[in-house]
Parts: sequence; structure tokens; C-alpha cells
Amino acid sequence: MRAVLDVVLLALQIYTWLLIISAVLSWLIAFNVLNTRNQFVSTVWDMLYRVTEPVLRPIRNMLPNMGGIDISPIILLLIIFFIERVIVLYLYPAVF
Repeated sequence: MRAVLDVVLLALQIYTWLLIISAVLSWLIAFNVLNTRNQFVSTVWDMLYRVTEPVLRPIRNMLPNMGGIDISPIILLLIIFFIERVIVLYLYPAVF
């Protein structure tokens, strides 16, 4: 069971980094630092959008309209950190 939880922790950490990269890339595209006409940028953006959007969409639907500010990645990161903390406390109960 411990090996499965270690794999889940690794997957959550990878998803956390993908979420952060997606947020930074969206800012760079919004401020015209990166151009989506570039094939590499477009491919990376499409991959990140396909990976993160199915999880972010339900969170966005539950949040009220914030006037153009999207805090759904922050909410998702907090949920991921909570899940990681619960798993770590389950794996190593004597440490804490």
C-alpha cells in the first residue's frame, strides 16, 4: 500500500508543477510575451490546457465571478497540498 501512495504523491507533485507552468504560460500569453502562433508554444499550451482544464472547470463553475481574476488554480493547489498532507500523515504517523 505504501508503494501505491508513493506513486500517488509523485503524481500529485507532477500535477502541481504542470498547474504552475500552465498558470505562468497563460500570463505570458496574455501579456504577449509568447506568441501562440509559434508551433512549439501552441503545442505546449494545448497539452497543458488538456491536462489542467478538466480539473479546473468544476472549480471555476463553483466560484463566483471575480471580475476576470481566476483563482481556481490556487484553490486546486490548496486541495492538492491537503491531499498530500493527509497521505504523508498516513504513511509516516510517528514523525508528526
